[in-house]
Amino acid sequence: MAPVKAVKKPGKTAGSGKGKKKKLVVKYVLDCTHPVEDGIMDVTSFEKFLNERIKVEGKTNNMGNNVSLERSKSKITLNSDIPFSKRYLKYLTKKYLKKNNLRDWLRVVATTKDTYELRYFQINNEEEEEEDGDE
Repeated sequence: MAPVKAVKKPGKTAGSGKGKKKKLVVKYVLDCTHPVEDGIMDVTSFEKFLNERIKVEGKTNNMGNNVSLERSKSKITLNSDIPFSKRYLKYLTKKYLKKNNLRDWLRVVATTKDTYELRYFQINNEEEEEEDGDE
């Protein structure tokens, strides 16, 4: 058998990079306004939970300078210089809600591209009343 030659595509060379890569900055906001106003959730404990649980490069407590959390009143902002999954943030939020028995009342909703909001489930009492009346 003849040795296989690597085929190079035109226009793509090994050293065609132009300087440094653009620094990736990711910013996500978790808006906990509704549950905090009602007094069923504490933002400081949520921030502590996230600090303890966020994994960077497969390790907890490894945030360093790459990932930072900031709290302002009832919002938590996550800033990251490395790629960070918004879905992972939702996963951790749901985990916190489950741990504190809030998962039955609150849900995590993406309001914008980089924002999650904690909202109450909409419970329709009208449907329940109609079902009771049919019996």
